[in-house]
Amino acid sequence: MKKHILLYGLLYGLGGGVLIVLLKLVEYRFLVIEHSIEIYGGLVALVFAVLGVWLGLKLTRTKEVVVVKEVPVTVMVPAGGTFTFNKERQRELGITKRELEILGLIAHGMSNKEIADRLFVSENTVKTHSSRLFDKMGARRRTQAVQMGKELGLIP
Repeated sequence: MKKHILLYGLLYGLGGGVLIVLLKLVEYRFLVIEHSIEIYGGLVALVFAVLGVWLGLKLTRTKEVVVVKEVPVTVMVPAGGTFTFNKERQRELGITKRELEILGLIAHGMSNKEIADRLFVSENTVKTHSSRLFDKMGARRRTQAVQMGKELGLIP
């Protein structure tokens, strides 16, 4: 008796599966065959829309142009005079002794790694001190900081 119930249950399940497959096939035929022009038209429109957006972005992208302009700068250098440190300017800017030391080493042409090795600190510490020094002085680059340091009387 149990075998008959299992067999009928299996046949009933297979029959339901076959019916579902037939219904999906009919639905597929109705969708693809009956509405094939709309589907293909939509796909072609989607391809052209994506292609148009891509081409529009590619063709209208502005190209970066680098303009190099050399400006002559006159630097006033005292002839043979002795260097006098401007302690007042250091206090006004809030520059610490360590930042001043790093500025001097930058002026000697040392890299961040070389400065870190010389002062027995990490390279990130040198970068932190340098960026704070640049902010206080209003400099964007190392060379600009050195030039400003000389003009302000902070380094010889």
